[in-house]
Parts: sequence; C-alpha cells; structure tokens
Amino acid sequence: MQTNKAQKGFSLIELLIVVAIIGIIAAIAIPNLLASKRASNEGSAIASMRTLNSAEATYFSTAGQNTNYGTFTQLNAAGLVDSVLGGADAGNNKSGYTFTQSEAPAVGPPAIYGFAAVPQAFNPLTGTGTRSFYTNEAGVIYQLTGATAPVRTATGSDGAPIQ
Repeated sequence: MQTNKAQKGFSLIELLIVVAIIGIIAAIAIPNLLASKRASNEGSAIASMRTLNSAEATYFSTAGQNTNYGTFTQLNAAGLVDSVLGGADAGNNKSGYTFTQSEAPAVGPPAIYGFAAVPQAFNPLTGTGTRSFYTNEAGVIYQLTGATAPVRTATGSDGAPIQ
C-alpha cells in the first residue's frame, strides 16, 4: 500500500475543535448582545417618556389653552410626537415597549395626565426589557423592575424616580 504524502486538508478532530471554539465564543457573546438590546430598548422608552412630557407641556400651553393636556392622537395631530408614539390612544409599540395613557387627561385645574411604558415581552434573560416606566405632569419618570408600570399614588408614585 502506498501513502500519498501530498495530501492536504484538515482532520475531523481539527474541524471539531474549531466548531467547539466557535460555540464557546457564541455562548459568551449572545447573552451580552441580548443585554445590550434590552438596555437600548429601556433607553428608548425613557427618551420617549421625556418626549411625551415635553409634548404635553407644549400642548398644555398652546392648544390646551392652559386648562387641559392632550391624548396620543391630539399630540400627534398637533405635530408634537411622531406617528409611532401618537398612532392610537389604545396603546403604541415602540422599541419593545407598549406605551399607554394610564390616566386620561383631566380638563380644568388641576389638569393631569399619566403615561406608562411596559415591556412587550418581560423576561430578564430574553425579553425586550426588565423595567417599566411611568410619568405624569410633574415631569418625573418613575421605574419599577417588572412588567407592571408604576402608578400614581396619594404621595406621588410607587416607583423609584430615574435620576
């Protein structure tokens, strides 16, 4: 039997080692990628809550004539929020969060409003977010870890303010 010394290529063992190394790298990288996605979704939700606060302040002083705040539809019609946030009063989805007007705008003093943002898929490992948010006419954004948004209480809110 003759052996061909010009054979080239990788053995099965070498290929399996390369596949195992790629698997280890993927196992390290994927959780970090998911955590980055959750963090960006939460950052987008906080920015959207700030946008809603600014839009409500502008609406109150212009179209609301200093007596009432607007709904999502009214804010969109006034050009204060985009069509994603102002698309419907029933709930809007943006960056993995569902935004709702948790308190309908009250007409007349004291005019109030409340917005809530909850993750569409709450799961600490694979979900779209791990915190829920709430804001009102005070301009403070409150947070709670979990899929239930903070709410207004007699003393303010049941969540921790975002600094």
